[in-house]
Amino acid sequence: MLNIVSILIGLVALLFAIPGVIPLLGWLNWAALPIAAVGALFGMLSSSDSGRNFNLIVLVIAIVRLALGGGIL
Repeated sequence: MLNIVSILIGLVALLFAIPGVIPLLGWLNWAALPIAAVGALFGMLSSSDSGRNFNLIVLVIAIVRLALGGGIL
């Protein structure tokens, strides 16, 4: 059950991270980071690893995009 919750939270974070890849919308990744972190925590409590891994991928995408844009752009 926690794995499904983790995947759903990861999908919400991904909805913020995908538009955040577009130039001048990088600030959306700041919203995606805590959402994906909460999803990863739920994934760690789960017996399966897929939700945790999905949220970690979303976290990496958001962090790399923020690093490329200097944290804002």
